[in-house]
Amino acid sequence: MIEQAVLNKNSSDTEIYVSLLPQLESIISPDDQVISVLSNITAILKEAFDKISWVGFYLLKGNTLYLGSFQGKIACSSITLGKGVCGYSALEKKTIIVEDVANFQGHISCDSGSKSEIVVPIVSDGIVYGVLDIDSYSYAAFNETDKLFLEKTVELIIRKIDLEKLKIIII
Repeated sequence: MIEQAVLNKNSSDTEIYVSLLPQLESIISPDDQVISVLSNITAILKEAFDKISWVGFYLLKGNTLYLGSFQGKIACSSITLGKGVCGYSALEKKTIIVEDVANFQGHISCDSGSKSEIVVPIVSDGIVYGVLDIDSYSYAAFNETDKLFLEKTVELIIRKIDLEKLKIIII
């Protein structure tokens, strides 16, 4: 496992993501506690991109997404399935990019400084386990490049850890 991310913040977002993927793969070990893996993923993503103000996971139990590992300011502890960007992404099982959160009907404002957001659902075999949620203090901070590589990040998680362990975190 890596001890420190190797980053060149002067690179393009694509170049940063390309350099991060193997590093992310090395920190996702099925032998580690899931909470530790998710915590390290949030740390490496927050460190890699200055545009990220908050990054974290919400894990699904029943009809509620519960706050998991994150980096950033205090966040909402729970989000009802279908509510806000996270709840909508989980319900629809698709990645949502919001250029201006003020224009997203039903947006849940956990941090009033947040201007844009991307949410990637963690879905395997049609089952939703949670979402990867990332916010920015800049408008339109996220695009198709972020979508592509964050979906690859979630695919790594799905491939390398026992997703049933995500359910155990939320008791």
